[in-house]
Amino acid sequence: MIDQLEVEDPKVFKDPNRTFADLYMKSGLYITEIVKRLYVGLEEIIPDDPERIKHILENQVYGFAPTEIIYNIAKSYIFGFDEDADYIDQSHIVYLDTTPYAEGTASMTLEEKCEQLFGGEK
Repeated sequence: MIDQLEVEDPKVFKDPNRTFADLYMKSGLYITEIVKRLYVGLEEIIPDDPERIKHILENQVYGFAPTEIIYNIAKSYIFGFDEDADYIDQSHIVYLDTTPYAEGTASMTLEEKCEQLFGGEK
C-alpha cells in the first residue's frame, strides 16, 4: 500500500509539508513505515537527524487507535526507537475510534474532530 503511494507520486516522501494518517491503527506499523520513508526522503531538506525525526512525528503523521490498549501498543511502537524521545510531541497519535465518523453517527465530521484535536489546517 505504501509502495503504491510512491508509484503514484515519486516525490511523496520528499515533501516536508505532506501529511499522512492511519484512521484505524492496529499496531503502528503503517505509520512507522511512512516515518521511515519520510526520514530517508527528507534527508536533503532537513539534514539534522533529530530535527528531521521530530519534524516528521510532530507535523506529518497522525494516528487514531480504536482502543486504549491498541493506543498504548502503537504509541510504544512508533516512539520506542529512542528512550529519550520525550523531546518529541506525541499528541498526533490519539486514542479515538473513528468508526462513528466513518458511519456518520458521530456528532461532528472527522474533519471537525481533527481540527478540534490538532488545530488548524494539516
